[in-house]
Amino acid sequence: MIRKFPALIALAAGLGLAACGNSPGERAVTGGLLGAGTGAAVGSFSGNAGTGALIGGAVGAVGGAVTAPGVLR
Repeated sequence: MIRKFPALIALAAGLGLAACGNSPGERAVTGGLLGAGTGAAVGSFSGNAGTGALIGGAVGAVGGAVTAPGVLR
């Protein structure tokens, strides 16, 4: 459990900062970049940062593209 705690913190931070932007394209790019960074951080705990970055980037880009701006305000 102790090894999973930093990964959970990184995941929560990534979700809190995901998809900043006004247009769907901007949100897709920022979501993808933030997702890739978070995925790499979480993946490094399991020994495969590259796969984590690919999965996180894809999920972040899709999530950013389909969300509406200012929903969390």
